[in-house]
Amino acid sequence: MPEAQPATAVLLLGNPNVGKTTLFNRLCGLRSATANFPGSTVEARVGKSNSSNGTRSFTDLPGIYSLNADDDLSQVCRRALDGEDCESPEAVVVIADATNLRRNLFIVNEILQHGVPCVVALSMVDIAQKSGLTIDVNKLGRNLGCKVVAIHPRSGAGLSDLHTALDSPKSQQVELPDVEHPSAVNAWANEIVASSVGGTLATGTLTDRLDKAFTHPILGLVVFAVIMSGLFWTIFTLSAFPMDLVEMIFGHVGTFVGNILPAGDLHDMIVDGVIGGIAGTVVFLPQICLLFFLISLLEDTGYLARAAFVMDRLLRKFGLPGQSFVPFLSAHACAIPAIMAARIVPDKRDRFATILVAPFFSCSARLPVYVLLVGILFIDSPFLAGLAFFGCYVLGALAALFTALIVRKTVIPGKSRPMMLELPTYKLPSLRTALLNTIDRAWVFLKNAGTVILAIVIVLWWLSAYPKITTPDSVIALRTQAESIALSNQDASAELLAEADSEEYTHQLSNSYAGSIGKFIQPVFAPLGYDWKLTVGVMTSFAAREVFVSTLAVLTAGDDDPENVGVLEKIENARRDNGMPIFNLPTAASLLVFFVLAMQCLPTIAVTKRETGSWNWALLQLGYMTVLAWVASFITFTVVSGVTS
Repeated sequence: MPEAQPATAVLLLGNPNVGKTTLFNRLCGLRSATANFPGSTVEARVGKSNSSNGTRSFTDLPGIYSLNADDDLSQVCRRALDGEDCESPEAVVVIADATNLRRNLFIVNEILQHGVPCVVALSMVDIAQKSGLTIDVNKLGRNLGCKVVAIHPRSGAGLSDLHTALDSPKSQQVELPDVEHPSAVNAWANEIVASSVGGTLATGTLTDRLDKAFTHPILGLVVFAVIMSGLFWTIFTLSAFPMDLVEMIFGHVGTFVGNILPAGDLHDMIVDGVIGGIAGTVVFLPQICLLFFLISLLEDTGYLARAAFVMDRLLRKFGLPGQSFVPFLSAHACAIPAIMAARIVPDKRDRFATILVAPFFSCSARLPVYVLLVGILFIDSPFLAGLAFFGCYVLGALAALFTALIVRKTVIPGKSRPMMLELPTYKLPSLRTALLNTIDRAWVFLKNAGTVILAIVIVLWWLSAYPKITTPDSVIALRTQAESIALSNQDASAELLAEADSEEYTHQLSNSYAGSIGKFIQPVFAPLGYDWKLTVGVMTSFAAREVFVSTLAVLTAGDDDPENVGVLEKIENARRDNGMPIFNLPTAASLLVFFVLAMQCLPTIAVTKRETGSWNWALLQLGYMTVLAWVASFITFTVVSGVTS
């Protein structure tokens, strides 16, 4: 069997919002992975693509405007070009926006002078043509001294030409301006455009009219609120059926496995611990997929850049720069990459303030808790549930903003730097790109469910099952009574046996290690309306917020419910030791506020320490968020109790 040809290392470079990642997804599809460069938290996607001349390895570097900028992104790109943090590149593909070629030529000039063979890939050529521009690709290539190809990443048009150009990407020697003289570079770019581009860019277009609305100081905020509330209503409404389907599948799996395994601890651990615990998290996969799919579509249209422009005005009132919007948006996936993304904020004070408040923005790990509690509060009204869902995100954002204001007035005083932002061209979103992003995020979520959550639910099952407690006399009496009437009244006998099983489970759980730990800590959370089961759920969720639902799934596994009841319904109908429901309106509202505001994520604390270089900032973040969450939850519980009593 012949030895496989080694992959040719190719870097993808370009300005932000030029279609670089869309091209990468089209080239590599699912054959990619996210990597961190050594000594940096900057991420890049690495993948492989087949061509007629072998397999190529592509690295999607972060979008930059210049290699010479003094920031982490530019430094990472320089090191990648030099082959210091990755395989030495044999070629660089510079993706350039055909609708704004002059600006894109600045980084093309820097790459050409770097000496690595370069191919320029023109994206958005179709949009440029519709706007009245025509580009002579061959003439542009002669002027630049390198190969130029027109591509359409969404449809895949031009990819074969790109691969052909990469087969022999050597550049020709042409006179280039010194990057240290901006005026010379500007004159060179103007000359290249005048020689290679014909026509005039149309003005007064639909894009201009949309920008007037989307970037308006007041209307822009209204549009943003409407779009985001509509997004969350869509998530809450469309995910109902697939969630029921997932729950039904896990129910059948649990029943099937339960019928195979003999009664005993192994049966209980697999059915109630592993299957029930994992089901309590995986059931929310449809909502998480919808969230990332819709946000990816929004980002691909170009709207989110307008939202960042609008939010810049708002953020500055709270002492934050507009660049913070990017980490805050990332925080809706996870606080960890959001804190890492704060490195794009150039000023240290702005960056630290962004890091401290980023965990307030609702991440996907909070989603299962929101769904459970919002469903309890507004079980018969999807519209109100959607508003409450959106309200959770708004509350977290408001907490972040006012905390940032306090931080910038006290521990980190000073003004924010101005923000430079380019508004990308509006375009139809790519379903392929959105699906690939969704699959990537879903896989991360499932891996978490299969590792961290699996380990936690097994440990939690053991804590709830041991030590073994002697069966109470009341349970023995119920079973004796059931046996005595089994022949004469089977229905009554079955009810007595179910009551006996439920009472035995409650007694065992209450006296288990988990029960003892929960009861010891419970007085701290008693003013918030939490019993010891909810307390255990809150404590275990420090490892991962979504574990809260899995914890309750394990702790309520033996409650007196029909076998065909789903895991979420069992949790919603669970009882306290005194027979009262675990969840009433005040408790559910209090718990919802607590999870919106509390840190509840140990890995985030570790990342904060790493990014700030001090445990002091991490502990300040943890302490402040915990105290704020407790106080706000106490107020919520008190007010709702007063209103509903």
